[in-house]
Amino acid sequence: MTRVKRGSVARKRRKKILELNRGFRGSHSTLFRTANQRSLKALTSAWSDRRKKKRQYRRLWIRRINAASRTFGLSYSRFMHGLKRNNIGLNRKMLAQLSILHPKGFAALTATLNK
Repeated sequence: MTRVKRGSVARKRRKKILELNRGFRGSHSTLFRTANQRSLKALTSAWSDRRKKKRQYRRLWIRRINAASRTFGLSYSRFMHGLKRNNIGLNRKMLAQLSILHPKGFAALTATLNK
């Protein structure tokens, strides 16, 4: 069997991983084996956290809408039910923005629901 020298290929592969891990602390950015483990873990976390971000934003919007609607004497669930009943098709992100940036507009919206 002839000897196979993988010098440049192996070095490229290792340097690619170590380049990804720049900024990691300790041996996680300098030693290949630990760097490889950390990069796999980091990529896994990145994938799942992109999905978690969507959940967390929705929770934030619901909290903001709930706080704003309670100032007008409505709970979140009654507020959302009133919107659906009156065919007002605003999503939670827009409602949260409306409650913060345009409180008068949000007040007018709740006034139409109370009628």
